[in-house]
Amino acid sequence: MLESFNEFKYPQGTMLQVGIVGLPNVGKSTLFTTLTKKQVDCENFPFCTIEPNVGVVEVPDERVDQLAKASKSEKKIPAAIEFVDIAGLVRGAHKGEGLGNQFLANIREVDMIAHVVRGFSDSNVTHVEGEVDPERDVEVIELELAMADLVTVEKHLERLAGKAKGGLTKDLERDIALCEKLKEALGSGKLVNQVELEEEEKLLIKHLNLLTSKPMLVVLNVDEMDIQKEYDLGDRMVLPISIKVESEIAEMPESEQKDFLSSMGLEDSGLDRLITACYDMLGLITYFTSGEKETRAWTIPKKTKAPAAAGVIHTDFEAGFIRAEVMNWKDIVEMGETAAREAGKLRIEGKEYVMQDGDTCVFRFNN
Repeated sequence: MLESFNEFKYPQGTMLQVGIVGLPNVGKSTLFTTLTKKQVDCENFPFCTIEPNVGVVEVPDERVDQLAKASKSEKKIPAAIEFVDIAGLVRGAHKGEGLGNQFLANIREVDMIAHVVRGFSDSNVTHVEGEVDPERDVEVIELELAMADLVTVEKHLERLAGKAKGGLTKDLERDIALCEKLKEALGSGKLVNQVELEEEEKLLIKHLNLLTSKPMLVVLNVDEMDIQKEYDLGDRMVLPISIKVESEIAEMPESEQKDFLSSMGLEDSGLDRLITACYDMLGLITYFTSGEKETRAWTIPKKTKAPAAAGVIHTDFEAGFIRAEVMNWKDIVEMGETAAREAGKLRIEGKEYVMQDGDTCVFRFNN
């Protein structure tokens, strides 16, 4: 189901990017090093520039393997995420302490933040804040991000005030009121993603690229025996993993990894759970294209309509969209493409069709 677009390449700017942050000595760089052992073949993503602190990691999805087998594909290309290892943050970073300004510049470019927090006990590893206290450490990082955002909002308010001297329009009045609201919240240590905002307001501040407007996942680095415990850090999303154990698993042959995880009562590695959690937090789904040349996973936001989904492959597909020929991936795997078509599993969908996770598509378009 790929014949319509074999000539096109992966489009620029569609890969999800996650920034890994945290205080020094929390396991952040070890996590990044372990993740990059799962790095995909970057030649499949020609617009992706790989720097020393960036790793392009496969999104675990057995459907790609099953579809590739069913279609006898020569090649399979999974969805991918870029993980960015950002320099350790310290108290006072928003004032330029440590690598503060460099850190903040890097993190503004990511789609979401994975905040690694120390929960393990090891007397040989010094804690920059003294004793191990996950809740305090989370608050230290969040406060630094909030204070950095406060500076950004205050500077933007100054620019708006300058424009207002030439005459206060309704749009300027609205923007100023919104920024004053954010300034008050951030000044009290509140994150932007904790402020109730209308969709229109979110769009208005999108260009500010505020750090605390991004989704945040707390990756709690715990001791091996504590992986399956439940942790409460307020209303934050928390994923407990043992980065030490993950680095050991990454060194094992694949044939041994599943048995090792089973012995610990786990179905998936912490790395796979981390990647999946990042994908889910951003409200993303996967659709597929599959044929003899390749089977490929494509990432789109939930509620994406068919023309926009086609545009992820190439802008020409969206501009000249005629229809989508859609089958569920399971039908192809279980019956084969030809039998699935003959059994009436193929659907013809138009411009208003909302894509579903697991759709396998051919897009028809005008050149």
